[in-house]
Amino acid sequence: DMLRRTVHTLQSQGIKVIQDQVANHVGPYHPWALAWAKDSQDAPPTPTWFNGTPDKHVADTWQVWTLMDPHATPATRHETLEGWFIDILPDMNQGDAEARRYLIQNALWWAGVTGLDGIRQDTMPYVPRDFWHDWSAALKKDFPRLRAVGEVFDSDPALVAFFQGGRRGNDDIDTGFASVFDFPLYFSLRSAFARNGDIRDVPKVLAHDFLYPNPGMLVTFLGLHDVERFMNEKGATPEGLMMAYAALFTLRGVPMVYYGDEIGMTGGNDPQNRRDFPGGWKEDPRNAFTEAGRTAVENSIFYHVSKLAALRKQYPVLANGRMTNLYTSEKQWVFARSGVGPTVVVAFNLADQPAQVEIDTEGIKLPDGAVLKSALGTSSATVKGGRLKLDLPARRSL
Repeated sequence: DMLRRTVHTLQSQGIKVIQDQVANHVGPYHPWALAWAKDSQDAPPTPTWFNGTPDKHVADTWQVWTLMDPHATPATRHETLEGWFIDILPDMNQGDAEARRYLIQNALWWAGVTGLDGIRQDTMPYVPRDFWHDWSAALKKDFPRLRAVGEVFDSDPALVAFFQGGRRGNDDIDTGFASVFDFPLYFSLRSAFARNGDIRDVPKVLAHDFLYPNPGMLVTFLGLHDVERFMNEKGATPEGLMMAYAALFTLRGVPMVYYGDEIGMTGGNDPQNRRDFPGGWKEDPRNAFTEAGRTAVENSIFYHVSKLAALRKQYPVLANGRMTNLYTSEKQWVFARSGVGPTVVVAFNLADQPAQVEIDTEGIKLPDGAVLKSALGTSSATVKGGRLKLDLPARRSL
């Protein structure tokens, strides 16, 4: 009842609620798992409720690519689909009719009782795809407006695309998931902007967008609870983080901001990446929810992110427009978003020195004399003879 009231209160304020669910496994101390204890009189609901037992099970070997491999056999996929995650989390057997029915009905119950807007589904590739088809179909039938996003933690766009719904894969199965997390883009954004690598890594990943049924629905991000924070990367700087955010809010997809990254919090892997946000309680030594409680650097990042979010709302082309790459080099990248309202040109310079780039505007149909004004600064540029010269400050985005 408390969760239902919380969901309804948030929705009344325009906030949608997504619940984190796990259909692949349970914790080692779940009552079903504890039923295996020697002094327990209980047992899992059916003899085949799980794949294996604590004493006799397969360990997952992380070979998720075998699931899309047309040359793979059931035996080669066995460890992925039936292996125990990190070798300690009891793996649910979706091939057991009762377990399958329970998992689907459980998701329906949570959606119906609480009024959820969406579900984030953990460890999606480790569950048979025919189960996801049935799970999604059941939810869509009763809750057609509910959306599900799946976690496919992999850098390969082909594998991530294999799990987004909207078309049948080579196994003739459509998962039905509206969205998946865009881990390939995450890895490229980290490489370019946190580690000051080759910025072309980002458009190289975006070049695979033809693989996705709907790349515009991918959830894009710079960090989340399963990885070290952006500012924990070796060589990461506030300037790099702000450029990364400029990319996140001007590229296709649905941008997600992990709490604390909007002020540049640091932290290694779990549990350091899940530390409390500073503030919110009267006994906290500082309150970063307020301008006075943030440092000058934190405020610069915070207001930069706020401005980018406002720009994305002001210019729908940033969410729905056509993307055109205009210039790429190791440290500079210029692209345009066009087709919905005004054309927006986005430029990056990762170098430690200012740079000047010249681009051909014919592909985005900007007329001669058109003046482009920086939304993130004070500079401007004019189209002349079908060409546009841009002066890019060092370590900045325009």
